[in-house]
Amino acid sequence: MPEAGAALELAKELIARKSITPEDGGCQQIIAARLERSGFRIEHMRFGDVSNLWARRGTRQPLVCFAGHTDVVPTGPLDEWHSDPFVPTLRDGKLFGRGAADMKSSIAAFVVAAEMFLKERSNHSGSIALLLTSDEEGPAVDGTVRVVEKLRQRKELIDYCIVGEPSSVDWLGDTLKNGRRGSLSGKLVVRGSSCAVRREGAAPVKGPAKPGPETVALDPDVARDIRVD
Repeated sequence: MPEAGAALELAKELIARKSITPEDGGCQQIIAARLERSGFRIEHMRFGDVSNLWARRGTRQPLVCFAGHTDVVPTGPLDEWHSDPFVPTLRDGKLFGRGAADMKSSIAAFVVAAEMFLKERSNHSGSIALLLTSDEEGPAVDGTVRVVEKLRQRKELIDYCIVGEPSSVDWLGDTLKNGRRGSLSGKLVVRGSSCAVRREGAAPVKGPAKPGPETVALDPDVARDIRVD
């Protein structure tokens, strides 16, 4: 299928850009140029060291948004790669390179799908948008959150959002996941007399002591985050 080839070529072009978070490496410029040719209104939003792209076609509701990120995590030791992480490589029918899965291939699919759709339905109802950031793999402070805040200020609301994060198990598209429901963090402060707790059957020893791994029987992930004052 020619569209599959177009998506592959765009994915390879994006992978070749060294966009280690929070750098974008010019990926958004490539995408913006293509979308602009398809009638999208392009808006670059820069917050701190982070590049963000908001591209929209249409002014009416509903607004369907493809959301993603152009940044990638660091490569780690290069000698552990079978090929250069920023040289897209086809091997055994698969595309290798930093960002091939997370998530430059998805972004390429977004762009090509939009181009294909607009060739057939240039007078579509509603609006189509892409929201891309270079701050997903890092602190994620000046990326999507800041863009959405700006959109809300001017009452530009997204009705539906599609995120192309890799989630397939056996075949492409076999899994759909709900958006993250949020998280809860807390701090536990323990006050009282300080003592060292020994193994079962031994008496506690009073006096200043730092709690050791046997102090509390908690899940390791929980115990690691506990601070004792």
